[in-house]
Amino acid sequence: MNAISLAKTAYAAPGQSTRTLRGTEYDLFARTTHGLKAAQAMGAEGFAALARAIYENRRLWTTLAVDVADPGNSLPADLRARLFYLAEFTNAHSRKVLSGKASADVLIDINTSVMRGLRREGGGE
Repeated sequence: MNAISLAKTAYAAPGQSTRTLRGTEYDLFARTTHGLKAAQAMGAEGFAALARAIYENRRLWTTLAVDVADPGNSLPADLRARLFYLAEFTNAHSRKVLSGKASADVLIDINTSVMRGLRREGGGE
């Protein structure tokens, strides 16, 4: 695909609303959480899928941790600290899931709670 066809595709649906940052964050959490749920539902046969889902979840939380650690981040300091702690917890719990010592339920619950917060603060996007 060249630049012209990409540009045409970008403007092909002018009726679509522009996605907000909060909406994009929600979608990332939703996709990642869906991946965790689907992989966990496969049971032992789905370990490779679970490992991929854990990797994607860790990537999401690492990106979030870097963002909230930035002094220029405009979120309240208390919220930034809580999100950073959740990123650390998620990383530690992910190791337990991959070693078979825990389930991904807690990771799914954390992501779902964050999604609820994004939905509530976003005014129902």
